[in-house]
Amino acid sequence: MLRWLKALLALWALSPVLAWAPGPPVALLTINGAIGPAIADYVHRGIEQAGRQGAQLVVLQMDTPGGLDTSMRAIIKDILASSVPVAAFVAPRGARAASAGTYILYASHVAAMAPATNLGAATPVAIGAPGGGAQDEDGKSDGKSDGKGDGKAGKTGKGEGGGASSTMTRKQVNDASAYIRSLAQMRGRNAEWAERAVREAVSLSASEALKMKVIDLVAEDVPDLLMRLDGRKLKASDAERVLQTADVVVTTLEPDWRTRFLSVVTDPSIAYILILLGIYALVFEFSNPGLVFPGVVGAICVLIALYAFHLLPVNYAGLALMLVGIAFMVGELFFPAYGSLGIGGAIAFVIGSVILVDTDVPGFGVPFSLVLGLAAGSAAFLFLVVGMALKGHRRPVVSGREELLGSTGQALEDFEQEGWARIHGETWRIRSAAPLKAGQRVRVIAMHGLLLEVVPEP
Repeated sequence: MLRWLKALLALWALSPVLAWAPGPPVALLTINGAIGPAIADYVHRGIEQAGRQGAQLVVLQMDTPGGLDTSMRAIIKDILASSVPVAAFVAPRGARAASAGTYILYASHVAAMAPATNLGAATPVAIGAPGGGAQDEDGKSDGKSDGKGDGKAGKTGKGEGGGASSTMTRKQVNDASAYIRSLAQMRGRNAEWAERAVREAVSLSASEALKMKVIDLVAEDVPDLLMRLDGRKLKASDAERVLQTADVVVTTLEPDWRTRFLSVVTDPSIAYILILLGIYALVFEFSNPGLVFPGVVGAICVLIALYAFHLLPVNYAGLALMLVGIAFMVGELFFPAYGSLGIGGAIAFVIGSVILVDTDVPGFGVPFSLVLGLAAGSAAFLFLVVGMALKGHRRPVVSGREELLGSTGQALEDFEQEGWARIHGETWRIRSAAPLKAGQRVRVIAMHGLLLEVVPEP
């Protein structure tokens, strides 16, 4: 009896500690800026790592203007397949979840926002649409609409602004609308407003989003979010779990070296500079075989740039125009085209650079100032370097057998067939068919080993 009483007293003494024992950790991932391949890789690895660590929740803190459709869909697939619930949190104050961020918010198990934040404007940006200008949801070009559009996508779009671009726009809008509606229905959120965000590009503040059941809650920061989520039941991968996040430890998962490398090389401006640097290095190596170093640097830069272009929405016609432009500028130095090749090459280079990254998504364009600067620098570099190389090829040979043939010198002694002469400051054994006298000028006409054949200089 006494032993049982001691056990009960021990449990009573430990009850406060057990009551305050923290639950499994919470993983925090941060998205700042445009969503691209590097962000998608970071989220994928972060969710996998959180699952291995036994985390009970992944908090995805976002502040993004949008991003690439392929990267957004990769992130959503990871969220839907995750065994750990994901809470998308638009924070801190002043942040936004525009375009692609809205889709990710709808796909997450918990959608939360901080005060003074907004979401929406989820209309897909047309990529590679031919001709025309901006188009509305009815597929009509700017200035061609009849003003009777009702936001539906059922019209044929065969008006003045119709055609292939109208059809492509309607397909993109309809596909995006169906996608975000399916996410809203799965999470039990406002599907009607989600479709308006796609078709009409509307936006909401945090308080309005809460009232319209677009999000689940509003929190000041991550600790406040975890306090509000404590005790909530969430279902992930057909398993229901109860969150214990009141006094949980938050583990911030930082991007690893791979993610940092991807974020650098997938920047369109960096990839653009790398491809140019690689091309110039290879040209320099081919024009000076045996240097090795320029060839190694050029090959590495070109391969890294091609890898980045594989992940980015690149128009390869633009890349081809850039290469043709460089070839024309080089050709101007070899052919008397009176500037036509050089000017045409510069124009092709600029046009190719402008259309190289084929998207209007914020954060994924090559600045026009960078294009013009590199175009001018490339033209100046090619004209200067290749011009100097041509001048070097046209200069007379100053050493070796070719330089001696035709050279003149002075006989050092009298002789009839063979003797000595000074040619270019050097003493040579010479042979002449005619007798020579000391001090007489001679010209070299042939070379037989170390013996020069000469004739008297008139």
